[in-house]
Amino acid sequence: MKKFILSLMLFALPSVAVAYTDKGDAVVRILNKDAGKVVERKVTVGQTMKFEKLNITVRACKQSDPFEAKDYFAFIEIFDKEQQVFGGWMTKNEPGQNPLQHPDYDVWLVRCE
Repeated sequence: MKKFILSLMLFALPSVAVAYTDKGDAVVRILNKDAGKVVERKVTVGQTMKFEKLNITVRACKQSDPFEAKDYFAFIEIFDKEQQVFGGWMTKNEPGQNPLQHPDYDVWLVRCE
């Protein structure tokens, strides 16, 4: 009887569907810490954008389900000259979790378009 009730509870739980919309461009905000300069740049998915010493490549940019709180996610690779300084997912709603560790620059995801 316990197994029956447990299985009934599992089927009664609402299923959670996560849907994302692929976007073609990512807008990133870049802070040059030395100069105190902040700029926003649009980077097309699959392309590399050069900003001063950085090469920023966006591999994917996604928007969360339009029926939920709006959030954006981008898979970004950042190189300083030939050395990769970041490679992973960035999210707009939690910019503090973007683990870019660079002495001269900070980079945040602003949105996907």
